[in-house]
Parts: sequence; C-alpha cells; structure tokens
Amino acid sequence: MTLIETDPPLAEPVTLAGLKAHMRIDLNDEDALLESLIRVARTHLEAVTGTALMQRGLRLVLDDWPDGPVIELLRTPVQSIDAIRVYDIDGLPREPALSGVLLDATARPARLAVSDRLRPGQPINGIEIEFTAGFASANEIPPELIRAILVHAAHLYEFRGAVSADMQPAAIPQGYERLIAPWMRRGL
Repeated sequence: MTLIETDPPLAEPVTLAGLKAHMRIDLNDEDALLESLIRVARTHLEAVTGTALMQRGLRLVLDDWPDGPVIELLRTPVQSIDAIRVYDIDGLPREPALSGVLLDATARPARLAVSDRLRPGQPINGIEIEFTAGFASANEIPPELIRAILVHAAHLYEFRGAVSADMQPAAIPQGYERLIAPWMRRGL
C-alpha cells in the first residue's frame, strides 16, 4: 500500500504573516526559512495524524484488494473519489463504475467500500484509487491543529542553529502532543 501525492496543496494552512505575528518577528530577513519551517511542521503533523490539512490530490496504490470489505485511504477528510483503476495483465487500466462505491469521508482514516472489485492482472501495484483529501479552506482546519503548526514551527526556528534544515523536525515542543492528541491515529 503506497500513498502518493498527485496534486500538492496550493497553500499552507498557516501563512508567513501568521507565523511572524505568533513569533513577534517584524523583519523579513528569514522569510524563506520561516516558510520552510511551516512546511516541515505541516508535513510532520499530517504524517502523525493521517489528516490532510489543505486540499490536494492523492493516489492510493494497492497490490490487491484487502481481505475485508473496507479499504483505509490513509488520509482524512476525503472530499471525493475521483477514479479507480484496476490494471490487467497487459498493464491496461479498467475503471469500475464509481456508482458502486461507499465512502466514509470523515472517519480517521477515511474508509472506502467498493462493490465492483475487478481482479488486478499484475501482481504489484494493480489497483489505483485517486481521491481528493483535505479541508476545503484554512478556515475549516481545527484551531488546535493550526496552533500545533505555529508552536512546532516556532520551536524549530528557536533551534535552527543546533540542527540543520534537512534534519528537521529534530524536536517536538512541550504540549504539542496534547494539542494533536484527539487527531492521533491509534493502533492496537
């Protein structure tokens, strides 16, 4: 199971101006660094929660259908299922009708049931599910997730000299886990 981002988000959930106001920074000397820290904080948050903050296109690639009736899409909230492709032995795609699809878009992770399960002909990456996930606008993102990004990006900025940019995120600030706890994926 592989999740691929096909269309990146058009914007970040936190603006540069918002982060600078949070950190009380007036100068523009480190704007590029601050923007990169926003991306790092957002990417980390999405990875640990399974939540797509800003709307984007994703492709879930499977070798075969799961044993049970439900497919976990690994991201939430899901706006739409855009296409399902099943590849035959020659590598040619077949597309089952989307009318036989049942989507639980807000579950964490989002869940999908497909009634028309064509058998893939190739043993690896035989099924692709294209979908759009993420909140429609930054105003819909829960405030605790926005706060987590601000706190994390500020923390990364404070320790920017101790850890190089390519090694980020190197640390998580105190209180971060409490902010995102309701959004964490839990496993048994």
